[in-house]
Amino acid sequence: MSTGFGAGFDDGEEEGGLFEAPAAAEDGFVAEPAPSRPYVRPDAPLAVRMRPTTLDEVVGQSHLLAPGAPLRRLVEGSGASSVMLYGPPGTGKTTLASLISGATGRKFEALSALSAGVKEVRAVIDLARRRLTAGEQTVLFIDEVHRFSKTQQDALLAAVENRIVLLVAATTENPSFSVVSPLLSRSLVLQLQPLSSEDIELLLSRASNDPRGLDGAVTIAPDAMAHLVRLAAGDARRALTALEAAAGAAGGPVLDLATVEASVDKAAVRYDRDGDQHYDVISAFIKSIRGSDVDAALHYLARMITAGEDPRFIARRLVVHASEDVGMADPTALQTATAAATAVQLIGMPEARLALAQATIHLATAPKSGAVIAALGAAMADVAAGKSGPVPPHLRDGHYKGAEALGNAVGYKYPHSDPGGVLRQQYPPDELVGVNYYEPTDHGVEREIGTRVGKLRRIVRGR
Repeated sequence: MSTGFGAGFDDGEEEGGLFEAPAAAEDGFVAEPAPSRPYVRPDAPLAVRMRPTTLDEVVGQSHLLAPGAPLRRLVEGSGASSVMLYGPPGTGKTTLASLISGATGRKFEALSALSAGVKEVRAVIDLARRRLTAGEQTVLFIDEVHRFSKTQQDALLAAVENRIVLLVAATTENPSFSVVSPLLSRSLVLQLQPLSSEDIELLLSRASNDPRGLDGAVTIAPDAMAHLVRLAAGDARRALTALEAAAGAAGGPVLDLATVEASVDKAAVRYDRDGDQHYDVISAFIKSIRGSDVDAALHYLARMITAGEDPRFIARRLVVHASEDVGMADPTALQTATAAATAVQLIGMPEARLALAQATIHLATAPKSGAVIAALGAAMADVAAGKSGPVPPHLRDGHYKGAEALGNAVGYKYPHSDPGGVLRQQYPPDELVGVNYYEPTDHGVEREIGTRVGKLRRIVRGR
């Protein structure tokens, strides 16, 4: 289960977390109450001890917590919409769920998709239905909802639609990819953003001075603070975990940069190969290449390699990009990308990362043309529109007995018989004569190809 800090962190798998130990509820069902200030063990992790218990302590997510915003209304007890809280770890999804649960007159039930099944979901819904007859509303918090199967998600539909439960679901993955459409349509999807550097610095300062935290035991030096902020990368749990580790190793009242560097190896790369970061980073990678920003492209390549992305996936995207966005402006780009893909297969990682980098640099610095994909798209659009007339008789197969009697291949002109190697002849179906699909740009090699294509069309069409 996650642990939100301010709108600040998730992933509260440690004991002494967001909720007290389960207590017996109606009809023997085990509920997990969330009191306004739950008991937290003094030896609980710093990130758990510093978890906000009021909206005033929440840091970040101002775009969702403005006066009158749906999320603020839920936290204040006046909203009635089920919500999907979607964002990376450390952005406060569970913290906000906890604050919503504390709204006046609401009961709270928590399930984790890692352990709950359809039986547990239906038990909560039955309990909520009985409570509703007594005028009590139930907030059902589901952590890691993207891990629920389709059947488990479907079990929630009627209860959410009829407001038997107010669903607050947390996910680190884009719900569009991981949550069934009917449940999405019944919920308000709210995207949480990574915390800013200023937010992280505020949280670290608060944790170092608050009695729930380090209670002034150490003062963070400015360069150490800057390093902790960089390590956090917008994730408050990561920042506070690093602070706790460094503070424990500090030899005096001042936490310096050397101690932080010695205590924390490096920031984990925020990248989930099975989640939306997978799609976001590869999208940024390809768009950086398309935009000819070689440095940004190498950055995203490095992120994928560092996070352990399948190099074959990267290589496939480079091969596609070579034709889609470079095309005939530099025909050798496809050769380089294909060679990189072959290198990945032959030698594997980590050595193959150099071939991927070479292909990335080639494609990013190559002249660009979308003429290949545009030409194919236009041709396929005509086919889809029914413009698929009969193949002209002189182009049909004439290699069988009786073909000539049918007029097949009769009148076909063999180009190699012409001194120029190109001659006038109809090739497309009648209704597509004169249609141009390929429109070369004036970028790179296509500048020369464009002149050649114009000349070829004039000869073939007799114009």
